[in-house]
Amino acid sequence: MQALKDTWTMTKRSLRHIVRSPDTIITVVLTPIALLLMFVYVLGGALGQQTGSVNYVDFITPGIIILTVISGIAYAAFRLNTDIQKGIINRFRTMPVAPSSILSGQAVSSTLSNLFSSLLVLAVAFAIGFRTDAGLGEWLLFAGLLTLFTLATTWMAIYFGMKAKSAEGAGSFSYLLMLLIFLSPSFVPTDSMTPVLRGFAENQPFTPIIETMRSLLTTGTAGDKAWLALAWCAGILVVMYVLSIWQYKKKTTVANS
Repeated sequence: MQALKDTWTMTKRSLRHIVRSPDTIITVVLTPIALLLMFVYVLGGALGQQTGSVNYVDFITPGIIILTVISGIAYAAFRLNTDIQKGIINRFRTMPVAPSSILSGQAVSSTLSNLFSSLLVLAVAFAIGFRTDAGLGEWLLFAGLLTLFTLATTWMAIYFGMKAKSAEGAGSFSYLLMLLIFLSPSFVPTDSMTPVLRGFAENQPFTPIIETMRSLLTTGTAGDKAWLALAWCAGILVVMYVLSIWQYKKKTTVANS
């Protein structure tokens, strides 16, 4: 019970930092919204011809939501590394708080803030014409998959936040993840890509996640790649959690020696 209380305390601390950081809000929320508007109103006329019977705003919304999450977790890595560089993490370790709460608080706050940012982006998508045939069950599945993806990539951010040598470089891993978003069926179907790019796009981890989200919202079904999307999210979560705990123990061991 004490560990849960300490985790919530650390979560509230991190959430306060997020709310007080205008540059974080601009990058995490306004940038994805701007990209959504640009793709719909500037590029949608040309790219929308490739999505068949699916409206272009409906087609790209899941990819924009994934982009929102990736933007947000970069700041989780930055904040954690800043705490490390300033010695705040070592200070926490001398206080009567559960050791697990130090990282768990970062994970919970990042997950909550990114889910809220995704909700704002989804609200804008509805405002500009996004429509869905999903029922309550499909929305719950969508929310569950999004939460699992957000939690998995948040632990990835925590690992790289501890691994990076500087706060400025802590979030650099997110650029590779953003590249995966653009090399996926987020904005155009894979059929429109060159054979080499299509082969990569169809076999990278973000593709089944995005396609499952799109299928849940546009057709009201999970689609045939739902199990693969869950497997990727669960696999990333387990691997990055283990690596994060290992990296944390390694850092604390070095600090104690």
